[in-house]
Amino acid sequence: MPAYGFAHLRSRRNHSDVIEYLERIQATLEPFAGRFVIHGPPAEVVEGTWPGSMVLIEFPSLADARAWYDSPAYRAILSLRTDHIEGDVLLIEGVGPNYDPAERAHTLRTEADRAGGSIA
Repeated sequence: MPAYGFAHLRSRRNHSDVIEYLERIQATLEPFAGRFVIHGPPAEVVEGTWPGSMVLIEFPSLADARAWYDSPAYRAILSLRTDHIEGDVLLIEGVGPNYDPAERAHTLRTEADRAGGSIA
């Protein structure tokens, strides 16, 4: 199942370290089959607010995403970004190609029924 590294970058300072990070990150992704899906274009916000930009990197699995993030190669460049860009980063598992949200609704309804509660 695919997994993603997601970053919400709220502020940044242009710095030579950030440029070096960008020059080196691709080589850290390749051993884990990571690829950029989104890399920081301004988003069209249609609900709520979204200060900053986003980065989305796809991996074949959550194990690959974790292995990349914990790899010595990525750890060696991480501070080049974190010293100059404020943000949050998370790893999250995606859904399969046949995902149906109605199945999730059924699970939630069943859990509520078993707990003797109701859905508001």
